[in-house]
Amino acid sequence: MTHSLQYLKAYDEQLRTHAETPSAVRVRVEGPLRLVTFAGGSGFITYQDLDGADAAGIAALVATALDYFRADPEISEVEWKSRGHDKAPGLHEALLANGFVAGDAESIMIGPLEALAADVPLAAGITLRIVTTEADVRAMSAMADEAFGEAANARRADSLIAHLARNDGMELWVAETNGRMVSAGRLEPVPGTDFAGMWGGSTLEAYRGRGIYRALTAARARSALAAGKTLVHSDSTEFSRPILERSGLVQVSTTTPYEWKR
Repeated sequence: MTHSLQYLKAYDEQLRTHAETPSAVRVRVEGPLRLVTFAGGSGFITYQDLDGADAAGIAALVATALDYFRADPEISEVEWKSRGHDKAPGLHEALLANGFVAGDAESIMIGPLEALAADVPLAAGITLRIVTTEADVRAMSAMADEAFGEAANARRADSLIAHLARNDGMELWVAETNGRMVSAGRLEPVPGTDFAGMWGGSTLEAYRGRGIYRALTAARARSALAAGKTLVHSDSTEFSRPILERSGLVQVSTTTPYEWKR
């Protein structure tokens, strides 16, 4: 079995379980689906597989899942997380028919943490730190929204603050220059697995290409190794994928988010 297939097997078996959503407020199991509610009014739909359902069965699952979230007035948005290697006939069409909009596909990257942990020289004037206060978390979240070309999302910040309060090992890292946050990312060690997840990697456009994101990634990797983890997984945009590939991670599949908004 190749490294890529070994990593994909570990991903499906270890991560596509309750371990995928440690900050869930509640979880409802509906057939093969896990319907997850997060703080801040967001829903999330995931699964290990679709249990061999045909197109009609998948259409029924999509409708049932959306009905569940529609019935909760606190839910303002829902994400269905698809994976490119799943057998899912008719899924794309069923999601669109129910008002979901497909986002950009991202690469599922997996590899050894040690490959990312090398010392990376920081650009002049750049410092790294972990943020923990509400004010810092909100500033970090707003900066990340700006980096992705989106308006600041207070509910996303609320969700991060609620997750941080769980004290489950998540770390929020930022890079700063002259007191301004210019890059950020979070580290989420996954309990009971070999993995730590790296998420939310973002750098303001004017600061890209200076090695800042790579240094932030290395710092998170060293922290995860110190916590006893050996593998890293990340859903990577085309900006971050080449950086991770150069560090020894491999693309094992793709993931496409489908989003519904009330």
